[in-house]
Amino acid sequence: MQFSFPPSPPAAVPVAGTDQLFPVHRIYCVGRNYAEHAKEMGGTGREAPFFFMKPADAVLPVAEGAIGKMPYPAMTSDLHHEIELVVAIGKGGKNIAAADALRHVWGYAVGLDMTRRDLQGEAKKLGRPWCTGKGFDHSAPIAPIYPVTKTGWIADGAIHLNVNGAPRQKSDIGKLIWSVSETIEHLSRYYALEPGDLIFTGTPEGVASVKQGDLLEGAIDGLGELRLKII
Repeated sequence: MQFSFPPSPPAAVPVAGTDQLFPVHRIYCVGRNYAEHAKEMGGTGREAPFFFMKPADAVLPVAEGAIGKMPYPAMTSDLHHEIELVVAIGKGGKNIAAADALRHVWGYAVGLDMTRRDLQGEAKKLGRPWCTGKGFDHSAPIAPIYPVTKTGWIADGAIHLNVNGAPRQKSDIGKLIWSVSETIEHLSRYYALEPGDLIFTGTPEGVASVKQGDLLEGAIDGLGELRLKII
């Protein structure tokens, strides 16, 4: 079989401490998965989890110790940061029980779900998809993935984001409304998960806008740091 033109290289994320790359199949994101963030976005209580997607090539890999560069996207004047635990899937499946879900996890990383909030807000008002607000180029910055063989299963741990040295977001993974296992259970009812899938598990409270020149520094206990400059 011949392609009509050479295909683009696959999207991939570095594996921490190695020269390996983790190939990205799909990017799933969980909405409103911390109670305080749900409140600041107008939600209440433990709502059933809901999901949206980003293109695989929306990933913006940032190497260990480096400062990534993200161009300020077009068509927005309200770009928001959302620091998140990212789960990398290594074993596919569908209708996965929560009790079995961790067997499908390959590793974890620190990620940012960057959001054109004004476009997302307008889409919400009109009952339209969030694609332009969530799934744009470079909208998924991510630090290297740490294999679960190195980290063990992550159920808690501090997560935070500073902008220009000032605290913006701070919480604990243990405060996820829907745990990683529960999230995989719900998500796998809708989609057959595949090796290479990334799941952005939701962001804590404190989301706010950033501008060109801002330096974002986020971290999760045991997973290193993600540093990103908006250019």
